Amino acid sequence: MTSSKPRIDFKANRRFRRLALNTVITLYFLIIAGGVVRSTGAGMGCPDWPKCFGTWVPPTEASQLPSNYKEIYGAKLKGEVEFNPVKTWIEYVNRLLGAFTGIMIFLTLLASTPFLKSRNRHIFLFSLAAFILVGVQGWLGAKVVSFELLPAVVTLHMLLAIVIVFMLLYLYTWAEYAESSLKLNSDSKKGISRIGLAVMTLSLLQILLGTQVREVMDEVIAKLGYGARSEWIDSLGTKFYIHRSFSIVVFALNIWWITKIIKSEAKESVTVKIAKACFWILAAEIATGVIMAYMGVPPFAQPLHLTFAILLIGLQFVVWLVVNGTKYLKYKESFQIGL
Repeated sequence: MTSSKPRIDFKANRRFRRLALNTVITLYFLIIAGGVVRSTGAGMGCPDWPKCFGTWVPPTEASQLPSNYKEIYGAKLKGEVEFNPVKTWIEYVNRLLGAFTGIMIFLTLLASTPFLKSRNRHIFLFSLAAFILVGVQGWLGAKVVSFELLPAVVTLHMLLAIVIVFMLLYLYTWAEYAESSLKLNSDSKKGISRIGLAVMTLSLLQILLGTQVREVMDEVIAKLGYGARSEWIDSLGTKFYIHRSFSIVVFALNIWWITKIIKSEAKESVTVKIAKACFWILAAEIATGVIMAYMGVPPFAQPLHLTFAILLIGLQFVVWLVVNGTKYLKYKESFQIGL
């Protein structure tokens, strides 16, 4: 029986797909920027919000600040405030990217409105939820600072970021690959799907372990300072060694899963291509982890390590969706061709 609800215009779907993809890309740039902020200690480069040192455009040198700026902003930083233009602008760019990401998600929400009166109204609802969660994420980011990097809040902040990534990736995957699935028998699909769930679960646990290691590193940095990077790793303790050892398990399960996909699906299929990309991203993630462990935690490696981890779990999620096909990417219908 044919649905009486209107079909979506082809151009509307294409516009939504492009916006969803660009929003995902913007979100990953924001993750990189956040990693740079953490790795350089620039989190308090702007001691006030939403302005930065009382202005909408931050100063570039101390002479542009009031002579008593340390007294004005020192209370928030427990008396430790020294203007550093590099750290100030790193934090400011991070804020700008955050605002731009919010705008992109809002545009994605607007582009999803044609789906509201179709069989695919869940696409609008997911877009709306992602928009709301970005607002919650911004509020939670402020709480991370106000609670002075309380471990539970930092972990929740990271979890919510991953949830938003998943929601946006679902929206893009639905618009792009809803009619795709592995051409396998049901038993093979179930096996790959179950391994995929295990892979994502372990990847998530590894990211959360990394968050815990980062919290310990913040304590080490507070004691040793940024000039003692070569000493940080030796001071991290048990959590770091658990995180490092667990990476072996994550790597082994990923290789098993990727190998099964490559052996079970056509070489040129989108699923195989994404699975191979997962392998190279996994290799890059491990490489940046090794660089941090044995090369004194260079600043460039920290944001890359985190970005590779979230990029990997995101692509694992896309593969899992495509493997399951219409079970989760449901109600994809024929589109009207816009004139």
